[in-house]
Amino acid sequence: MIRRFTLLLATLVLASSTAWSQEAQRNLPQVTLKAGMHLIHAQVASSFDQRATGLMFRTDMPANEGMLFVFEEPAGQCFWMKNTLLPLTAAFVADDGTIVNLADMKPQTLDSHCSEKPVRYVLEMNQGWFAKRGLKAGTKLGGTPFEGTR
Repeated sequence: MIRRFTLLLATLVLASSTAWSQEAQRNLPQVTLKAGMHLIHAQVASSFDQRATGLMFRTDMPANEGMLFVFEEPAGQCFWMKNTLLPLTAAFVADDGTIVNLADMKPQTLDSHCSEKPVRYVLEMNQGWFAKRGLKAGTKLGGTPFEGTR
């Protein structure tokens, strides 16, 4: 009986923390970015906790939406997908908005996907979003995070 109660309590705590993190994710600040003629509506994860939560547990994301992770300074950035349910592509982006490299990431894995050089920004989009639009390393993104650094 006690074992079942403990299991039920643990399940309720996990469910409520997952619901809280999903709600918190959806209330992040947003920014509009440009990739050629394409617009991206990105939520901005700039604090440690926001970046740590990222897109975990999300079950869907509209086609032209993503998440922009903003770090304090350029560094080698590595991402994995342990609690992320959606297949994503990470664009590792330099201060001037140039995509340094792209990495397709498989859901619910601990595979590490890293920037090829130090970057301050990482933009996660649904997997294939960049490829379908012909966007690759060297493409420049536009928007307020990258203004004044060109």
